[in-house]
Amino acid sequence: MGIGMKLSELIEGIDFVSKRIPENHLIRGIAYDSRRVTKGCIFFAIKGFHTDGHLYTDDAIGTGAVAVVHSEELPRYRENIAYLKTPDVRRVLSRVASRFYGNPSEKLKVIGVTGTDGKSTTVWLIHQLLSMLGEKSGFISTVHFLTGENMQKNPLRQSTPESPEIHAMLYDILESGKDYAVIEATSHGLSDRTARLIDVDFNIAVFTNVTHEHIEFHGSEEQYRYDKANLFRMSRDAAVINMDDMYHDYFASSFLEKFNGKDTINPPIHYYSLENHEAHIYATEIRGNLFHSTFVIHIVDFEREISLPLGGNFNILNSMAALLAVHIATKKEVSKIAPLLESVSGVPGRMEQVHRGQPFNVIVDYAHTPESFRRVFPLFRRYTNGKLIAVFGSAGERDTEKRPIQGRIAGEYSDILILTDEDPRGEERMKILDEIASGIEGFRESENLLLIPDREEAIRRALAIARENDTVVLLGKGHEESIIYDGYSIQWDEKKVAERILKEMGYGE
Repeated sequence: MGIGMKLSELIEGIDFVSKRIPENHLIRGIAYDSRRVTKGCIFFAIKGFHTDGHLYTDDAIGTGAVAVVHSEELPRYRENIAYLKTPDVRRVLSRVASRFYGNPSEKLKVIGVTGTDGKSTTVWLIHQLLSMLGEKSGFISTVHFLTGENMQKNPLRQSTPESPEIHAMLYDILESGKDYAVIEATSHGLSDRTARLIDVDFNIAVFTNVTHEHIEFHGSEEQYRYDKANLFRMSRDAAVINMDDMYHDYFASSFLEKFNGKDTINPPIHYYSLENHEAHIYATEIRGNLFHSTFVIHIVDFEREISLPLGGNFNILNSMAALLAVHIATKKEVSKIAPLLESVSGVPGRMEQVHRGQPFNVIVDYAHTPESFRRVFPLFRRYTNGKLIAVFGSAGERDTEKRPIQGRIAGEYSDILILTDEDPRGEERMKILDEIASGIEGFRESENLLLIPDREEAIRRALAIARENDTVVLLGKGHEESIIYDGYSIQWDEKKVAERILKEMGYGE
C-alpha cells in the first residue's frame, strides 16, 4: 500500500462534530483495537458490546497513533495528536478504510450473498463456477477467504469482518489480479449499527432465505429483515432472489427503492425456485440422497438434467442462486454454466461425512437455526434405516427464543437426542440445554434424551450408542475451530474429534 495517506485526504467531505488537527499527519494504518496500533495509525474509539474504545485512547497514542476518532469527550487531549469527534465512529471507520485502500470495491465486480442459511455454500459455489469459466475470483466467507493465490481458513468468529479487514481483503483481491469478489454479507455486517459493509460497492445481491435468527442483536424480526435487505438497497446492477421464501417481495421492493422515478419496466430482478414455474430458473424431477441430488433445471428455453454432488433440496436452491449470479455477472450462456454444477464440491463442515469403516453414518453439519433444522432433519430421517441420533446445542448470549424451537424440530425426527455445548460464552451451560429441552416432546431424560455439556463426551456417547444403519448427526459447529466459554475458548475440530473417537473405538480407515 505504499507509505500511507494524508489525514486530510482520508477525511475529506466527512462531517465531524469537532476537529482538533494540529498538523496534517501521514496515516500509515487503521486500528480500532489499541493492541493492534502501530506507528502512524489512526485509532477509532468504538463503544462496543463488551468494552469501550474510549478507555484505551491513551494506550493507542502511546503505541503510535497520531489521530483519534471518537464519539465521547475524552479526559485529555494531547498536543500534536489529531482528534475528530463524530456521533457514528463505525460509519467514519468504514469510509476511511475504503479510502485508505483505494476504494477497491469500485474496481471489482462484487457479488454479495445474504440470508439466514446457505450463504457460505452459495458464496463457495459462485466462486467455483467463476473459476471453472476461467474468471479470476476471490471470496470472503464464514469458512474460508481467498484473496491471493492460496485459500485460508477464516480465523475470525465473524462471517463478515469489520470494515478495515473487508477493504484490506478487497484490496488484496484486486492486487492479485482478480476481477470478482464474492462476499458473505451477514445481517450483522449489513446493519447500520456495525456499518461494516456500507462502503462496499456491490454489483449483484443474492438472497437465500430469512427465518428466526439473531434477535438478540437486531431486537426484532422486522429489524433483522430490514438489515439483511440493506444489501439490496446498496447493490447497483441486479438482484437474485429465492421466490420460495415468503419475504421475496420485500427484498425485491428493497432493491427497487433506488429505481424510484426511473424506468423499471424490466427491473434486473431474477428469481429462482423449486416450486414456482414463473421463476426465471426452477427445478423439477428432483431425486437424491444425503450426499447427491439429481434434478432438471429450467431457464427460459433451456433445460438440462443436473447431477449435483451435494444432497438436499436446499443445495439445489443454492446451486440455482449461484448459477444465476454467475450468468448475470459474466453474461455467459446458462448452457455453458449449468453443466459445471456437476463438478462442484461442498463446503467443509456442511453435510460432511465422517467415515472410518463404521457400519453407521456420521455427518458433521453447521445447522444451528430453526430453518436449517427444518431443512436437514427431514433429509436425515428419510435416508436413515435405523435410529437417528442428533447431537447439538445452542449458542450462549445469543437468540434464546430459538432454543425450544430447535428442540421441538429435532425431536420430531430423531430417536435419540444428546444436548451439548455449542458456544456457551458467559451463560450457565445447563440452563441453555434445559431451554432446548423445554421444546422437546415425548422424550425421557436419561433414556432417549441426554444432557451432556462436554461436547467431546456427548459425541463419544452418541457414537457408542450407534448401531448398524443408524445415523449420527453432529450439528452446530461445522467448520468452526473453537468452542467459546466465559472468558476463554478451547480449540475444536468437530470432524477430527469424531474421527479420533471412532479410531479409539477400533474402526480403521
